[in-house]
Amino acid sequence: MAALLRAVPRLPGPTVWGRPLHGLWCCPGQDPRRWVGSRPPTLKEKPPGTETEKFQMVYRFEAIRAFGYLSKLKVAQTALTVVALPPGFYWYSQGLMTLNSLCLVGGIAGFALAMLCWMSYFFRRLVGILYVNESGTILRVAHLTFWGWRQDTYCPVADVIPLTETQDRSQELFVRIQQYSGKQTFYLTLRYGRILDRERFTQVFGELDMCK
Repeated sequence: MAALLRAVPRLPGPTVWGRPLHGLWCCPGQDPRRWVGSRPPTLKEKPPGTETEKFQMVYRFEAIRAFGYLSKLKVAQTALTVVALPPGFYWYSQGLMTLNSLCLVGGIAGFALAMLCWMSYFFRRLVGILYVNESGTILRVAHLTFWGWRQDTYCPVADVIPLTETQDRSQELFVRIQQYSGKQTFYLTLRYGRILDRERFTQVFGELDMCK
């Protein structure tokens, strides 16, 4: 995981950080809310009254696009492996395949399914972009779905547990975005991600220096 993160080139400086989603995120002239190779984001639990409200991007993780492609590739690979099982049973019944070969195919399919479940559990909680509305009351989390597409989830800022109140440290590879209500937990990488608006980020998660 860390090797894949290191393979993503870092942007040269703060001037580039302020640009809306270039490079791995979107092509020039595109809406920054869209990711390359993806359909429009699925909205989840969108609070009423936020349709016309503007959201300020405060954080982004450039490698999320690569994780999205990897998720889609894993789904396709698992589907192909599982599809190979019925022909395997048929060939075994016809005496064209040995029991050991059939068990091997079944073991590969089972392992592929287990890996898909594990990878999907992590990828669906990996944060790609964070937005905060102008009033600073709603946090919008852009992450991946099971199929590798983008999904936006809305969380009240008052329900987000600041990093200063958790046991996670900002220098760790991943820190958790948790909620007092116990709803979905997300994973954030401060080591490889970019904080674009430190003031708004601090208003939501607290002062990072206090987490060390």
